[in-house]
Amino acid sequence: MTTDATLGDHITYKQLVRAVSHGFAPIVEVESQDGIYTVRFHHAGGVSTLSDKDGKTCTYLGTGQIRELLGEAGLTHGVLTWDDQCGDEMIGVPGHAMTPEERLTHGTRIAFQ
Repeated sequence: MTTDATLGDHITYKQLVRAVSHGFAPIVEVESQDGIYTVRFHHAGGVSTLSDKDGKTCTYLGTGQIRELLGEAGLTHGVLTWDDQCGDEMIGVPGHAMTPEERLTHGTRIAFQ
Protein backbone atom coordinates (compact mmCIF):
# COMPACT_ATOMS: atom_id res chain seq x y z
CA MET A 1 0.00 0.00 0.00
CA THR A 2 1.29 3.47 -0.90
CA THR A 3 1.11 6.10 1.81
CA ASP A 4 1.81 9.83 1.63
CA ALA A 5 5.15 9.30 3.40
CA THR A 6 6.38 6.73 0.84
CA LEU A 7 5.57 8.75 -2.29
CA GLY A 8 8.50 10.32 -4.09
CA ASP A 9 8.81 13.33 -6.37
CA HIS A 10 7.11 11.41 -9.21
CA ILE A 11 4.06 9.15 -9.32
CA THR A 12 2.77 7.15 -12.27
CA TYR A 13 -0.90 6.90 -13.14
CA LYS A 14 -0.90 3.24 -12.08
CA GLN A 15 0.60 4.15 -8.69
CA LEU A 16 -1.93 6.97 -8.35
CA VAL A 17 -4.91 4.67 -8.97
CA ARG A 18 -3.59 2.20 -6.40
CA ALA A 19 -2.90 4.93 -3.83
CA VAL A 20 -6.36 6.50 -4.27
CA SER A 21 -7.96 3.07 -3.82
CA HIS A 22 -6.11 2.87 -0.47
CA GLY A 23 -7.34 6.27 0.76
CA PHE A 24 -4.82 8.68 -0.78
CA ALA A 25 -6.59 12.06 -0.92
CA PRO A 26 -4.13 14.74 -2.09
CA ILE A 27 -4.72 18.33 -3.10
CA VAL A 28 -4.53 18.08 -6.89
CA GLU A 29 -2.87 20.93 -8.76
CA VAL A 30 -3.24 21.22 -12.53
CA GLU A 31 -0.73 23.86 -13.61
CA SER A 32 -0.96 25.75 -16.89
CA GLN A 33 2.34 26.82 -18.39
CA ASP A 34 1.65 28.67 -21.65
CA GLY A 35 -0.96 26.14 -22.79
CA ILE A 36 0.86 23.04 -21.56
CA TYR A 37 -0.53 21.43 -18.43
CA THR A 38 1.16 19.32 -15.75
CA VAL A 39 -0.34 17.64 -12.67
CA ARG A 40 1.04 17.72 -9.12
CA PHE A 41 -0.28 16.08 -5.98
CA HIS A 42 0.26 17.90 -2.68
CA HIS A 43 0.18 15.55 0.31
CA ALA A 44 1.57 15.10 3.82
CA GLY A 45 4.83 13.63 2.48
CA GLY A 46 5.48 16.47 0.01
CA VAL A 47 4.61 17.00 -3.64
CA SER A 48 4.52 14.33 -6.37
CA THR A 49 4.35 15.07 -10.10
CA LEU A 50 2.33 12.83 -12.43
CA SER A 51 5.01 11.13 -14.54
CA ASP A 52 5.52 8.23 -16.90
CA LYS A 53 7.27 5.00 -15.85
CA ASP A 54 10.64 6.55 -16.74
CA GLY A 55 10.09 9.52 -14.41
CA LYS A 56 9.39 12.02 -17.20
CA THR A 57 6.69 14.55 -16.28
CA CYS A 58 3.43 13.94 -18.16
CA THR A 59 2.25 16.96 -20.13
CA TYR A 60 -1.14 17.70 -21.68
CA LEU A 61 -2.39 20.25 -24.20
CA GLY A 62 -5.70 20.82 -22.43
CA THR A 63 -7.64 20.02 -19.30
CA GLY A 64 -10.17 17.64 -20.89
CA GLN A 65 -7.90 14.60 -20.88
CA ILE A 66 -6.71 15.42 -17.35
CA ARG A 67 -10.28 15.72 -16.08
CA GLU A 68 -11.20 12.31 -17.51
CA LEU A 69 -7.99 10.60 -16.38
CA LEU A 70 -8.15 11.84 -12.80
CA GLY A 71 -11.90 11.23 -12.60
CA GLU A 72 -11.34 7.61 -13.65
CA ALA A 73 -8.69 7.36 -10.92
CA GLY A 74 -11.33 8.31 -8.33
CA LEU A 75 -10.40 11.94 -7.76
CA THR A 76 -13.20 14.50 -7.90
CA HIS A 77 -11.61 17.96 -8.00
CA GLY A 78 -8.45 20.00 -7.96
CA VAL A 79 -7.06 23.49 -8.45
CA LEU A 80 -6.12 24.94 -11.84
CA THR A 81 -3.09 27.19 -11.37
CA TRP A 82 -0.74 29.20 -13.53
CA ASP A 83 2.61 30.85 -13.03
CA ASP A 84 2.36 34.45 -14.11
CA GLN A 85 5.04 37.07 -14.07
CA CYS A 86 3.90 39.57 -11.47
CA GLY A 87 6.38 42.29 -12.38
CA ASP A 88 8.06 43.64 -15.45
CA GLU A 89 11.81 44.11 -15.34
CA MET A 90 11.71 46.00 -18.65
CA ILE A 91 9.99 48.96 -17.03
CA GLY A 92 11.34 48.51 -13.51
CA VAL A 93 8.26 47.01 -11.85
CA PRO A 94 9.52 44.57 -9.21
CA GLY A 95 7.93 41.21 -8.69
CA HIS A 96 8.45 37.84 -7.08
CA ALA A 97 7.65 34.29 -8.07
CA MET A 98 4.49 32.92 -6.52
CA THR A 99 4.94 30.32 -3.81
CA PRO A 100 3.16 26.97 -4.18
CA GLU A 101 0.75 28.06 -1.43
CA GLU A 102 -0.07 31.29 -3.26
CA ARG A 103 -0.69 29.39 -6.52
CA LEU A 104 -3.12 27.01 -4.79
CA THR A 105 -4.85 29.85 -2.91
CA HIS A 106 -5.41 31.94 -6.03
CA GLY A 107 -6.13 29.09 -8.44
CA THR A 108 -9.47 28.08 -9.92
CA ARG A 109 -11.38 25.01 -8.77
CA ILE A 110 -11.63 22.33 -11.45
CA ALA A 111 -13.85 19.22 -11.39
CA PHE A 112 -12.87 15.80 -12.70
CA GLN A 113 -15.32 13.50 -14.49
